Amino acid sequence: MQTQNENHLSSVLSALRTEPPKNRKQLKGYIKAFLGVSLPDNRLSGAAAPFDYLWYAYSTELEGRPNGDCLVWANRGGGKTLCGAVLTVLDAVLRPGCSIKILSGSQEQARRMYEYTARFMEEGFHDMLSGKITKSSLTLENSSSVEVLTQSSRNVRGRHIHKLRCDEIELFDPDVYQAAQYITKSDQGITAAMEAASTMHQPYGIMSEAVNTANKSALPVFRWNLWDVIEKCTDRTCSSCPLLEDCRGIAKNAQGYYRIDDAVSQMQRASRSSWEAEMLCKKPSTSRCVFPSFKRNANVRKIDFNVSRRLFRSIDFGFVNPFVCLWIEQDSEGNVFVIREYVARQRTAAENCRQVRRLTPASASIAGTFCDPAGSQTSQISGTSVVNEFRKQGINLRWKASRITPGLEVIRQHIRNAAGKARLFIDPSCVNLIEAMESYHYPAKCAGDELPEKDGIYDHYIDALRYFFVNIESNAALLAKY
Repeated sequence: MQTQNENHLSSVLSALRTEPPKNRKQLKGYIKAFLGVSLPDNRLSGAAAPFDYLWYAYSTELEGRPNGDCLVWANRGGGKTLCGAVLTVLDAVLRPGCSIKILSGSQEQARRMYEYTARFMEEGFHDMLSGKITKSSLTLENSSSVEVLTQSSRNVRGRHIHKLRCDEIELFDPDVYQAAQYITKSDQGITAAMEAASTMHQPYGIMSEAVNTANKSALPVFRWNLWDVIEKCTDRTCSSCPLLEDCRGIAKNAQGYYRIDDAVSQMQRASRSSWEAEMLCKKPSTSRCVFPSFKRNANVRKIDFNVSRRLFRSIDFGFVNPFVCLWIEQDSEGNVFVIREYVARQRTAAENCRQVRRLTPASASIAGTFCDPAGSQTSQISGTSVVNEFRKQGINLRWKASRITPGLEVIRQHIRNAAGKARLFIDPSCVNLIEAMESYHYPAKCAGDELPEKDGIYDHYIDALRYFFVNIESNAALLAKY
């Protein structure tokens, strides 16, 4: 009788393995029963829990969403890779014919997610496998497949898959990450999804850009930190715990797996800025930022055009790289207000000139328009210079050759002077300049007075701002010429 019951139970469990869960409770039970995994579902940090991401990604087809794209911003050791592996098994087993690819910032990271996946399949679904599990791929009898992709644009391009899981995108090659945007495709009743996960190590780079883009496009962002995955604290006194400043008793209600002793050790040997970025997901370290003192709450505010202040324009020329024009006011006390920005690519000088004139307030009297000194050079193709093109349309440009470093220092002095007072303010509409102020950075291997990274993205906005300060600071008498 016992053998019959065992056989019956085995057949029931076997049938349930291929029965898709219909709600969060069923999904929790499924991954616990067949994968032996319990993921935290308690939002102690107030933003999200690992299970929120798992349910969202799994329920894409259930909810009828047009796609399953999402972004995960979580701490080191926060379970991003494990969640990705669990989802990969769910897709492969419960969605016949599903093609899943794993792409990671390093081969080691990709290996970890794939090893989790392969272990789950071997231990709980081995009878569903078609052939052997190789080092980088596996196939199921239901025609689903899982494969690890290498960090190569050539390897990524030209594929059409259902689900793409990108792990630690902060470490991605930018060209590879861009190529990955185009390879997911919905068919056979399976909704395409690109899930990107990472810790944000730096206030610039791919993860920072991904978060900014997600905020603009309403892409779901699942953000959790140490407190959402830490183990329950049962026998410690808060007043004597090194984690008190950040924890404040939160761990008493935790349900995670991250060992408290490990968290204490890591906090004690890390810098405060690194701890906040890597484990609390607060803000990345600004150690390589050119303007670490720039703060949105101090330097960004709504600014209306004020006819009583002098108005300037400052331009950095570009065609493939962005053409940038900033409208900048200065009051009698030397405070500087950036009220508008114009950014364009692959437009002629004449087109940009017309836009600059159109966007200038009708009642404004321009005190000066400054530009990149390179704009005065004659083009071998057109036989003229950008400066001359602007002059033909009634915009006279001035410039001054200067070194980059002194100009950056003047910007820093206006961001916050020695007395702690801000004298540079930027309107929230200048989204590109604000992002550049936070992201413009020095190279990883920076020695002495090495110049900031010329990345073709942030440097153009900063250059436009720098030309203003260089010309204003150099010779006040210059203003009389306008």
